Amino acid sequence: MTDTFPRQQARTQKFSLGAPRSFQISPDGSKVAFLRSKSGTDPVTCLWVLDLPAGPGHSASEPRLVVDPVTIGAGADEPEEERARRERSRESASGVVAFATDAAFTMAAFAVSGQVYTTGLTPDGPGPAAAKALTPAIDPRPDPSGQRVAYVCDGAVRITDPRTGMDTELIGPRTAGPAGPDGADGAAGSGEVTYGLAEYVAAEEMDRHRGYWWAPDGSAMLVARVDNSPVNQWFISDPANPDHRPAQTRYPAAGTPNAAVSLLVVGLGGGTVPVSWDTEACPYLATADWDAAGPLIVVQSRDQRRLRLLAVDPATGATSLIREDSDPHWVDIVPGVPARTSDGRIVWTTTAGGTRRLIVAAPNALTDGSAEPVTPEGLNLREVLSVDGDTVLFSASDEPTEIGVWAYGPGGLTKLSADSAGDGPELGTASAVGTGGTTVLFGHSLEASGLLTTVLRERQSVARIESHAEQPLLQGVHVTLMSVGQRDLRAALVLPHWYEPDLGLALPVLMDPYGGPHGQRVRAQADDYLTSQWFADQGFAVIVADGRGTPGRGPDWDRTVAGDLSACALEDQADALAAVADLCATEELADLDLTKVAIRGWSFGGFLSALAVLRRPDVFHAGIAGAPVTEWRLYDTHYTERYLGDPNTHPEVYDRSSLLADAPKLTRPLMIIHGLADDNVAVAHSLRLSSALLEAGRPHSVLPLTGVTHMATQEEVAENLLLLQVDFLRKALGIELTSWP
Repeated sequence: MTDTFPRQQARTQKFSLGAPRSFQISPDGSKVAFLRSKSGTDPVTCLWVLDLPAGPGHSASEPRLVVDPVTIGAGADEPEEERARRERSRESASGVVAFATDAAFTMAAFAVSGQVYTTGLTPDGPGPAAAKALTPAIDPRPDPSGQRVAYVCDGAVRITDPRTGMDTELIGPRTAGPAGPDGADGAAGSGEVTYGLAEYVAAEEMDRHRGYWWAPDGSAMLVARVDNSPVNQWFISDPANPDHRPAQTRYPAAGTPNAAVSLLVVGLGGGTVPVSWDTEACPYLATADWDAAGPLIVVQSRDQRRLRLLAVDPATGATSLIREDSDPHWVDIVPGVPARTSDGRIVWTTTAGGTRRLIVAAPNALTDGSAEPVTPEGLNLREVLSVDGDTVLFSASDEPTEIGVWAYGPGGLTKLSADSAGDGPELGTASAVGTGGTTVLFGHSLEASGLLTTVLRERQSVARIESHAEQPLLQGVHVTLMSVGQRDLRAALVLPHWYEPDLGLALPVLMDPYGGPHGQRVRAQADDYLTSQWFADQGFAVIVADGRGTPGRGPDWDRTVAGDLSACALEDQADALAAVADLCATEELADLDLTKVAIRGWSFGGFLSALAVLRRPDVFHAGIAGAPVTEWRLYDTHYTERYLGDPNTHPEVYDRSSLLADAPKLTRPLMIIHGLADDNVAVAHSLRLSSALLEAGRPHSVLPLTGVTHMATQEEVAENLLLLQVDFLRKALGIELTSWP
């Protein structure tokens, strides 16, 4: 059978298989551990270690294969809790998908098929071995000394000792004791209380995927207690198998109760101390950490207009305020903060001059407001990547389509090498991790597909970590980045590889956005446009545009969508289309046929696609809405309330962004695609829109995907989805294949 791009993209999980990731560095900088499968089609991720040369002039050896999961049972069924964690983190691979190490970097712990394993990381260390732990186990993490491993099983935090084989429950719903919270509220044994796990909105929206944190000396840990009983219960059925019971889940839809989250300091020798903060004012636990100077936590108000950084006294559980930030719309949770430098300064962020900026300051300076940003206006901080001694690595953008890696330390502010080592293509988007004087710099370029990874010692390249990912079956990515319209919208124009302006052929247009908060699509990396290029090669001019609210432009840009997720998003797509068409005509880039314009998208992009054909049929002539949010009252609290507030207080705001009342307006072809097992954007969204369209007598197409979640990773589904979309677009726009080369 002849291979094709759709088949290849499905088989390689969008070319992610074989690419290195999850880099961790030893404290002395001599070793780099990372995950990578053996080939671009192998879905089983292995653990590798790269031993670095002792000094300049020495060559690094090839990475050592430390764990091959196939030899220890990879491929067996994963626990339901682990599948949920992977869905929240958009993890589609199998095998070793996450690992944690001890402080000295001598051993690592990981889980495969619900079983806890440990392995040595030094060349002469022990190989992988199963710990005598209960199953199904998830999220194993060694204590800093590497003597014991904590993990979560059946909603309880347990400790296993690989040396003795002893396994004990540290804290759980059945062992919290009559004086503990579970004994007091009668929730013990209900199955709704968990310890050591992140609740739904923390994992889905706050990027917090864990629920316990070791003390630096291994004597205690911070443990999150989650009571899901207040959360409304939803049922996700499998219509293709009516003999299967519907899956029950707790889903916190906008305006409904969240899980009740609290923190405990739990000693390994006994004793539990509740951590106290004003949970009425700030019920969200955004993140937590525990280093040598003590625990730090970040909590957030339900309306997300206040964010508090608190220090925790582990002996008493009392908290003290270090910093409170507020905003009339919302305060962002920035990945990577808080953190501490080796001299005790706290790494934090602030908004000043319309820019998110970095702060590195003593705690009292954060408290009294005297701390000054160390980064300039115009350089928008995206994420704090790591702290290496007194040097802070972070990613930031001075141009929205580009992401650079910067370092702030004793020498001031410097940008790390803009390319992969001085001898490769320029990195358009980059990230990094640094420890012990070693930095792993990785990223993508606009010139070529694939991840480029370089290991630096004292800013000098000492090794590369190769990617085994396949190269796409495309004749390159023919993309032009541009800034268009009155708002300088960033847009990408992707043309067929065979297209030349002098062909005398007017290309139909396919808008291919995400278009909403947290989803930037126009970036200087070729891999972002692989699917768009394939659609272009079918005979379309593909336009990808980032409108107001999308990341990379700073807090003021983000907050223009406050109170309305529809108007700005749709207006900017229409403006981008017109502006790109004008630029194409002026500079003779391409001839666009604006009488044949379609739009496709997934998730928020699916919402935007349906919105476009419903409210602007004069501009958009066909739409494909994949897993669309059609009624924002059905989406989760943390995301939706950030932008639209409480639906019980401001129902008119939700009405403005709902698609259901627009159903009678449909005059253009619309295809709705949705996975029936989606627990992020439930299929109820598409079913309610379809029902409203049917009641209004408006013809449309619905493609239900049996057993598919929000990610749609099954090979046959992912491949055929592309083919079916092209077929729909050709028919909807009346495109004749004979008009294309």
